[in-house]
Amino acid sequence: MDIAEPGLQQEVCTARSQAHFLVTHLDQLIAYCDRSPIGKRLPAALYVHVSALSALEQPLQDYEKLARQHLKKLDGATLVKFSTDQPRVSYLSYPHFDTDAHPALQWSVQVDLATSQVGVRNYNGTDNPPILHRKETFVTSDYPLYQPFAQLTRQEEALGLLNQSREIGTRDAWLKRLSDCAIEIHGHVLACPIDRTTVISQPKIDRHKAALVRTELSKPVRVALEAGLFTPQTTFFDYGCGHGGDVEQMGDRGFNSSGWDPYYRPDAACITADIVNLGYIINVIEDPAERREALLKAWALTGRVLIVAAQVLIEDRVRGMMTYSDGVITRRNTFQKNYSQEELKSYIDQVLGVDAIPVALGIYLVFRDEVQAQSFRASRFRSRATTPRVKASVKRFEQYKEMLVPLMAFFTERGRLPIEEELQEFTELQAEFGTLRRAFQVVLQATEAREWDAISEKRRQDLLVYLALSHFETRPKLRHLAPIVQHDIKALFGNYQQACTAADLMLLSLGNLEVMAERCKSSAIGKKLSNSLWVHVSALDALDPLLRLYEGCASRTIGRPEEATVVKFHTSKPKITYLFYPDFDRDPHPCLRTSMQIDLQDLHVSYRDYDPEDNPPVLHQKELLVQSDYPLYEKFAKLSRQEADWGLLDDLGRVRDRRGWQKCLEEYCAELKGHRVVWRKDADPYRVKLLRSLIRAKQTNRINN
Repeated sequence: MDIAEPGLQQEVCTARSQAHFLVTHLDQLIAYCDRSPIGKRLPAALYVHVSALSALEQPLQDYEKLARQHLKKLDGATLVKFSTDQPRVSYLSYPHFDTDAHPALQWSVQVDLATSQVGVRNYNGTDNPPILHRKETFVTSDYPLYQPFAQLTRQEEALGLLNQSREIGTRDAWLKRLSDCAIEIHGHVLACPIDRTTVISQPKIDRHKAALVRTELSKPVRVALEAGLFTPQTTFFDYGCGHGGDVEQMGDRGFNSSGWDPYYRPDAACITADIVNLGYIINVIEDPAERREALLKAWALTGRVLIVAAQVLIEDRVRGMMTYSDGVITRRNTFQKNYSQEELKSYIDQVLGVDAIPVALGIYLVFRDEVQAQSFRASRFRSRATTPRVKASVKRFEQYKEMLVPLMAFFTERGRLPIEEELQEFTELQAEFGTLRRAFQVVLQATEAREWDAISEKRRQDLLVYLALSHFETRPKLRHLAPIVQHDIKALFGNYQQACTAADLMLLSLGNLEVMAERCKSSAIGKKLSNSLWVHVSALDALDPLLRLYEGCASRTIGRPEEATVVKFHTSKPKITYLFYPDFDRDPHPCLRTSMQIDLQDLHVSYRDYDPEDNPPVLHQKELLVQSDYPLYEKFAKLSRQEADWGLLDDLGRVRDRRGWQKCLEEYCAELKGHRVVWRKDADPYRVKLLRSLIRAKQTNRINN
């Protein structure tokens, strides 16, 4: 019986008893809570603001209406709590939810739907009531005060105020945390206490202390190097080079490299260069006017590409910071302006009058030449393709193989035949075969023609994704595209207008969540859940083009985090979430460390850290997230088959977090040795015997089926 179809309330009425129904369907209700994009999910409950109830899935709305029927009157409720360990719904009153940054709980009403009992608890006489944090998580993004709530949370996260959340659940504990950190909250903004008896003076910031001593390339320069922006003759200049680590590293690689720093290299000349790096500079300058000037000066020195990087997340969340200007002063007396990713792009674009290209979290590239910028954008959406293998022995192919291999490589790269200036062997091939088409006919005789057709279609889809995403800004004119891309469009689409029309039609499909849900459901790649598709980053370019475009909407503007392991495609809401599992390959069931969710409607970014010492979510069935050619695919798949035979994956809901998984292993007398399940040495022999029998039965059934 699927509770989602006729509605939960109707089904309860036809059940023998409400209590029996709720108990037997609690797992399904938990699943709705787990996948709800609305509300704050804690280990044993989902909390939702009353204004957001109508945004929940219908079964949860029906569930809440059942609870409300047990109450004669309910005025003043702020939050609704859906318990996931028992069939209970609670109503919580926070009278000052909108006005108080961390409102206190005044009363709660609990409805036990299994027994129909109602319990009331009043906190008015409590000196130390529970309080709320992260208020934006309870409401929808269109709630009038969503942005102030979210901004406050980002500030508190940046200063480490929300670390060890169990320690700050009450008003006294929270006030102590603020006092220890010398922080006050004015409205929904953090501030440092001011001693009004002292004269307020501008602090002297030790900017030079923010410079790091590097023994390897900084991330921004490394990203540019890996992107192929440095050619043998490229010159490099580091504006604000600090100790000069990047200058030395690039010099050691054979590039003409120099740098300037106001503290460490004040006498060095500021010279123009092909590539200029402004790495983590604008976030340590406390004066907004001087910050802007630094960006403009670095751009003035740029011949081809400017690299701009700024800190968007505080990785070292230590205490001992105070607010100043639009950032914080650290305990080392350095300044930090911590941008949100969307804020950083907007700042660069506004100051320089450009369309900066995100390449990683907090790292943007700005090109002088529009043709080069568009070529780089197009290259980022090129999927992998393998040259088809030779399957037939063709005498003429073997005779001219050395001459034909470059032609095959070009077709694999571009999905079409080259023109004269694009292939060094063009004249030689033409002289021998008459035309390139005749030369390629020899290739087709020795290979599978359909594999070459698939490559052409793949390159066609690559261009569609690129052109569709270019629609978000000003789509480039044909003349602003590199000649090789212009030839691609002519060969694969006929003309630019037809290519753009096809791309726009593809883009229109993104607005239809039903279409996106169907593409996710029918995807041959990825792990499918009720409201999402999970895909390992290595498999992204093999996805359906519309799904690639869906993810591209996020990565084009915000930038895909370099450490991202898995991409979650939401199907009930236009959202993309990047998930970081640091031990994906090594750990059979890796724990989630961080997530970054991007709302594709307003490009709002929200981050979440999962404490490894707490109870983070864990990942199962890793082979479903990768392609079959992933190096560890068979290892992952073998483990999942073994776990399925043991019954460990029978109820994925109860093993979604580390505690639940560990409890399940204990119940089945199992433990993991690498990617292998083994019997616990201290397990009860009789229980092991019973379990072995069940496992053999499952294995036999799987083999027979």
